[in-house]
Amino acid sequence: MNFVQAVQVCLRKYVDFEGRAARPEFWWFALFQVVVLVVAAMLGRTVYTIAALALVLPSLGVGARRLHDIGKSGWFLLIHLIPVIGILVLIYFWVQPTQPESNNYGALPA
Repeated sequence: MNFVQAVQVCLRKYVDFEGRAARPEFWWFALFQVVVLVVAAMLGRTVYTIAALALVLPSLGVGARRLHDIGKSGWFLLIHLIPVIGILVLIYFWVQPTQPESNNYGALPA
């Protein structure tokens, strides 16, 4: 999956918290989100706020699908609420390899 495909899939499934997302899909979207937010911050606080709000649901959706891909519940995203340690644990989960077989959340992502 390349950058454009990953962004298109994530924006198309912006409120889809079911299924699985492979590592490339998640990380390409994360890069897209960082680039968009940096550019929006340069344009002003209002533009940044609108961009950040527009990307909240897609990022939560792809984050939950990425956790599903390693066999974890999407509810693990709430670990993020624990300062510092929470985001480190989530990054550890997000870099894990895809489960090679089907799991409770669906078949292997394409």
